[in-house]
Amino acid sequence: MRAAALLLLIAPLLAGCGLRPLYSNGTSGPVASLLATVEVDQLPGQNGWLMSNALRDRLAASGEATPAYRLEVELDDQIVGLGVRADDSIARQRRTLRARYRLVELARGTVVLDATAGSDAGIDSVGSEYATIAAENSALERLTEAVADQIVARLALYAERTQGGQ
Repeated sequence: MRAAALLLLIAPLLAGCGLRPLYSNGTSGPVASLLATVEVDQLPGQNGWLMSNALRDRLAASGEATPAYRLEVELDDQIVGLGVRADDSIARQRRTLRARYRLVELARGTVVLDATAGSDAGIDSVGSEYATIAAENSALERLTEAVADQIVARLALYAERTQGGQ
């Protein structure tokens, strides 16, 4: 009962805070409409293939449209050894995936957004080389998903700021 009363008191305050859904109006909204017009360049390597697919999956969820923008992504994928055992083998690794991305408006050929995104993960190095490689690959897949989410969120914010008032 107390929680309901508190909620009734706070509700009017929340209405004036300026928060509004980023993806309002679903696929017909300004954010989804812009995201649907972004094409993703093919990226080289395993990490590039994973990133291209992750970005396409997220952008395709907004629908299909004639490309008006191109997303150019440069990846920096590093694995650094941390911690050394008594036998001089590496005990722990840190995998870092950073992406510099640019959103290019195709009609004018101009860069309208230039930003970076990144994430990192710790990996335990075990006695089995196979298990360590599997852990490195699994970390890359998780990092790719996290970085792709960051990129699409930033594109959506750009879309909301530039297209939201139209």
